[in-house]
Amino acid sequence: MNGTDMTIQQLEYIIAVDNYRHFAKAAEACRVTQPTLSMMIQKLEDELEVKIFDRMTQPVSPTEIGKQIIRQAQVSLYQFNQIKELVNNEKDIIKGNFKIGIIPTIASYLVPELLKIVRESESEINLIMEEVSTSEMIEHILCGRIDGGLVVSPLNDPLLIETPIYYEKFYAYVSPDEELFQHQEIDLKNIDIQKVWLLNNIHCLRGQAETLCKRKKEHEPFPTVSYESGSLDTLMNIVDYNGGLTIIPEMTAMGLPEEKQGNLRKIKGDTSVREISLIVSRSFVRRKMAHAIIEMVKTSVPQSMQDPELSRHIIQVNH
Repeated sequence: MNGTDMTIQQLEYIIAVDNYRHFAKAAEACRVTQPTLSMMIQKLEDELEVKIFDRMTQPVSPTEIGKQIIRQAQVSLYQFNQIKELVNNEKDIIKGNFKIGIIPTIASYLVPELLKIVRESESEINLIMEEVSTSEMIEHILCGRIDGGLVVSPLNDPLLIETPIYYEKFYAYVSPDEELFQHQEIDLKNIDIQKVWLLNNIHCLRGQAETLCKRKKEHEPFPTVSYESGSLDTLMNIVDYNGGLTIIPEMTAMGLPEEKQGNLRKIKGDTSVREISLIVSRSFVRRKMAHAIIEMVKTSVPQSMQDPELSRHIIQVNH
C-alpha cells in the first residue's frame, strides 16, 4: 500500500454513511452530491486497498476492517475538531453544540427541567441530549460521538474526568396492599426480597438497590423486570397493579403526582445517596463549556441536593 492522502472530508463521509447506512442520506447530511461522496469513499478504499463498506447489503453496512477504520476516523475527527475548540476556549467563546448522554434513571425527571433552563438562558450552547446506558456512554465519549454525559459516579475510569454535581437519597415506593404500607419508615433488611421490583442488570440503580437491601444476588436471587428503557414509572405501575415495592431516587420521588406521593416511605436509618456527575474525556478541551453545562444542571435541581457533605454517604457500586 502506497502513501495515503486521506482528507478530513473523507473521514466525515465514511462516518456519515455508517450513521445513516445509506449513501444518498449521508450525502444529503454532508451537503454534497451522492456521486461526489461515493467517489471520495471509493478513492479512500482504493488507496487503503480495503473495502470499508459492503455495498451489496441493504442497508449498507461496514466490513469488519471498515468498523475499525470508522472507529479510528471518529477519534481522529474528534481530535482534529479539538484544535478549533481549544482556541475558542482560550478566547472565552462558549457556543456551539454539546452532545450529552444521560442515563435513563436521570433523564426522565431532569431532561424536561434542563430543556427549560437552556431555552430560557441567553446561552449560545446548543444542547443535544441522548438517553444512553453508562457503558455505551463511556464508549461514545472516548470515540468522540458525544461530548459528555450525566451518570451515577464514581466510575474511577482513568480516561475520564468526573465532576460531581448533586446527590440523591433513596425512597421506597410501596403498594397499599403491603403490610409495610402502614409504617412511616421501612427497614429494608427485614423485607421479603421477593417483593422488591428492580430494573434489569444494565442499570446502576439496580446495584444500588441491592446494596441498600444488603443481600447477595447469588444467595437469594432478586426478581427482575426486564424493561429495556429503564423506566422507573413502569416499575411504580407494576407495584400499583401487582403489590410489593421498588426503590426510587429522590428527584423521581419529588416529581410524583399527588395521588402517588402517599405511597412513598423513608428508608429507616439510611443516609445513603447516589452521586450524579458530568463526565468528559481527559482530552476534552472545552472546559468552560463543560462548566456552563454543570451550572445549568445545578439550576435544574434543588440546592439541598448539592451539599458536598452528602458525598460521605455515596453507595459504591460496580457499573
